[in-house]
Amino acid sequence: MRKIFYAGLFVLAANSSCTSVRTVTATKDDGFISVNFIQVNDVYEIAPLSGGTEGGMARVATIKKNYLADNPNTFLIMAGDFLSPSVYNSLKFEGKSIRGRQMIEVMNAAGMDIAIFGNHEFDIKETELQERINESRFQWIASNTFHKQNNSSTPFVKTTAGGTVPFPATYIKTVTDADGTTVRIGFIGLTLPFNKASYVSYTDAFATAKDLYNKLKDSVDAVVAITHQSMQEDEMLAKEIPGLAMIIGGHEHDQHFEKIGNVAITKAMANARSAYVIKLVINKAAHTIKVRSKIEHVDESILPDSATDAVVQRWTKIAETNYASLGFDAKKEVLNSGDALDGRESMVRAEPTNLTRLIVSAMSFAAPKADVSILNAGSIRVDDILSMPVTQYDILRSLPFGGGIREVDMKGSMLIKILDAGPKNKGTGGFLHYNETVTFDTDSSKWKLNDLAIDPLKTYRVALSDFLLTGAEANLGFLTPKNSDIVKVYDAETSPTDPRSDIRKAIIQFAAK
Repeated sequence: MRKIFYAGLFVLAANSSCTSVRTVTATKDDGFISVNFIQVNDVYEIAPLSGGTEGGMARVATIKKNYLADNPNTFLIMAGDFLSPSVYNSLKFEGKSIRGRQMIEVMNAAGMDIAIFGNHEFDIKETELQERINESRFQWIASNTFHKQNNSSTPFVKTTAGGTVPFPATYIKTVTDADGTTVRIGFIGLTLPFNKASYVSYTDAFATAKDLYNKLKDSVDAVVAITHQSMQEDEMLAKEIPGLAMIIGGHEHDQHFEKIGNVAITKAMANARSAYVIKLVINKAAHTIKVRSKIEHVDESILPDSATDAVVQRWTKIAETNYASLGFDAKKEVLNSGDALDGRESMVRAEPTNLTRLIVSAMSFAAPKADVSILNAGSIRVDDILSMPVTQYDILRSLPFGGGIREVDMKGSMLIKILDAGPKNKGTGGFLHYNETVTFDTDSSKWKLNDLAIDPLKTYRVALSDFLLTGAEANLGFLTPKNSDIVKVYDAETSPTDPRSDIRKAIIQFAAK
């Protein structure tokens, strides 16, 4: 395997003209070749956010075109998480749930070259995922992720009019520059086994990567790992396989760069707020590799690619028509100042954040007679940080499935049982959020409300997200209207003006008061 040298991190504010050095065409093979990889990851939004100032897949398409004009060996890579979560997944078009269709169309238009699975790709149904795969025009790689069916695991496949093609565990791209220098680049695609959907199985990421790397290394000039796992896991991978050229990673939503030995690890900001451009320079004669990484900030300075933007605008209009029919104005501001709201899955499923506190406060506002308001973290599907200004669209994408706020009278014994379930569900959608007036006293091992121990015999009025009242949440199967400890279930509010009719309307009305 070739020696690898890391040549530094260069931060570059993006603009509509690319500033990379143009390759000088030689008369014969000079043994040098450069390849550009443009990386995005964890992209759930096709259009710009933050009032149009950040992100947007049409801007990403422009970045690729600019680099492609300087170097034909330029490839756009998605490091997982793009089909879900998305507010579009709660909408329908042409009689069917959209379920990521908008993202595949936009990625096709933007010229996506390679993608791997993120854990959220398995949020949607098996049949829906297959439809999205079949619609895609880019290369998928799945090294440790397999399709589980009929008690066996086989590679996922893409089926088109031309036939059925299994996803490769490794992929080799042969590239040639203007003077005839030709190299082979091997790719591995790894996904963390976070989502336990019934139709997916995983092999151990590290063992799989080592095995595949050893099979690839002597037949290619460089091996690139595209991953969707934690930074800690990427760092471990770099230590385990120091001969990797680079790790193009996803899963974290913040921008990250690390260098472990000679292996550079890059992660871009979620929702294409930034893109990493990684330049791989291979010297075949000296058997060396140099890696240069730089940031392209995806902002207003980049003009959107017209073809991609046309697809974005088409889907935006489809979505806005859906929202309007439900009584929402997607572009209207809800909050225009204050700290960004933290809706990252890793946070809201483990502890309160300013977003969860806002939602619980809105529930209490909508149901002022309630003693306690309780929300399951799984209701929040945005997996992102909401920058100001926050619009109605941001509220919709935070809680895409909506749902009403239900009120019940229940015995204190049941309320205690519900609160006890919250810590058991930490790290999952069953983690519970509630008013700050609810606390757990570790000295007495008792739950308190307004500094008073919750009385098992007393009746309390509780506001719940309507999903919780189905008993379908983990460790909360007892929470149904049939439970004898529920004294009364109040009628659901259906008036479109009542904030209890839709938790998203409760947030919007609460923020406006």
